[in-house]
Amino acid sequence: MPRTADHEERRRQIADTVSRLISEHGLDAVTVARTAATAGMSVGLVQHYFRTKDEMLLHTFREVSARIRARADERIKDGVQHKRPIARVMAEVMTEYIPLDEARRAEYRVARAFAGRALDVPALAEVDTETARKLREDIARAVHNGKECGEVDEDVDPSAAAVRLTAVMEGLALQVYREPEGGARVLVARFVAPLLDAELSTVFTGECRQYTG
Repeated sequence: MPRTADHEERRRQIADTVSRLISEHGLDAVTVARTAATAGMSVGLVQHYFRTKDEMLLHTFREVSARIRARADERIKDGVQHKRPIARVMAEVMTEYIPLDEARRAEYRVARAFAGRALDVPALAEVDTETARKLREDIARAVHNGKECGEVDEDVDPSAAAVRLTAVMEGLALQVYREPEGGARVLVARFVAPLLDAELSTVFTGECRQYTG
């Protein structure tokens, strides 16, 4: 009997194939048959894991969202472990959502394709909304922690700051993505780090007491 890990690996392989098809050809190019052929599987095997195309798409959206979030969580964990300034950690977390290299660009294209489809598919909209909510919660928590350690002024509202910083991050991501190649993309991408730092510096205005004590 196949192990659970084998099933999870097969599902992950299918999701990776769907992501690649969307990145290279667009969401409408994805079919169960084409996914099976690209993954080197039979249609029957793909349908064993996902009865319909919609089920397959939903799982893929969750996988892509989870992959980006896992990288962001690693940034946070590393920052906590090495006692780095919260603002610096959040800058790194936010860049995981910005298509600054080909891998993140492909993920962003997939995420945008799903976000568009989510306008008409409630199950996809739920994933899209939850992903955005978790990111805002991460940033709000970071602001709250900054208030406790001295990096953020006591009067700052963590929720409002999180909405603002998320909006800046999403805007930068879109600006970078809109430049398909060449010097213009490089030029826009060059502004990302300083603009993120500038926005974060308006929230994280102090220095954490653990670095000054």
